[in-house]
Amino acid sequence: MKKTYRIEVDCANCANLMEDAARRTAGVQSATVNFMTQKMIVEFEEGQEPAAVMKNVLAACKKKEPDCEIFL
Repeated sequence: MKKTYRIEVDCANCANLMEDAARRTAGVQSATVNFMTQKMIVEFEEGQEPAAVMKNVLAACKKKEPDCEIFL
């Protein structure tokens, strides 16, 4: 399952850090962050609950870039 989330991030490098953190989160098959559109596309692994996984994605992103936001 793929879902798109609106994000808030200050720079392209920060967006890359968010993308890397999201990709490394358990339950995420793939993640793409677009700084220009301020969107994150996440593809979840089979059988994963998106809401639960996204809480972990947000926590991982905040560790890398404290000022970022993902609107769940």
